[in-house]
Amino acid sequence: MFEIRIICDPTDTERVTTALAQAFTTGAVRRSPSRTSDKERLYVTAEHREHTEKWPTPEQAYAKAPNIISEIGWTAQRAREALWPVHQSDVREFWLRKAALLDRIALDDRTAGIHTDAPEVALNAARKLLDVDRDGVGNYGGTPYWPEHPEAIADPRGYVRQEYGLWAKNK
Repeated sequence: MFEIRIICDPTDTERVTTALAQAFTTGAVRRSPSRTSDKERLYVTAEHREHTEKWPTPEQAYAKAPNIISEIGWTAQRAREALWPVHQSDVREFWLRKAALLDRIALDDRTAGIHTDAPEVALNAARKLLDVDRDGVGNYGGTPYWPEHPEAIADPRGYVRQEYGLWAKNK
């Protein structure tokens, strides 16, 4: 359990507390005026939600994935050619494969005990995929979590694994 403190406009209080309740299991919201402005202070206890369904493991998600060197080549070629977006689905495939590639590199680094910025880079690519899917650019699987789902927002790399596994099955 942890506590979150937010300082916001009183008109935003409802929107903020609703968003928190969607992302976490929350307790009662305690409110008080801000000491230095006309803002409102909100205090809420929260807990991470238990996943109703687990994300695919990397082994499950990437079982049909080409080797990492091959994916680096594919991603670099698409970025260099700048032929996408020939079709909107090409944009989605590019970000899906790039995010999956970076996730796999970050996982390999962790396994090898190497400390790099790979996890942060993988997270940023995963967030870009979420943005692409939220914008309706491609056909995401959304099973069990769609791009706006709090679990997908909380774990973008898990979302990449879900979507890559579904994409690889149907490819």
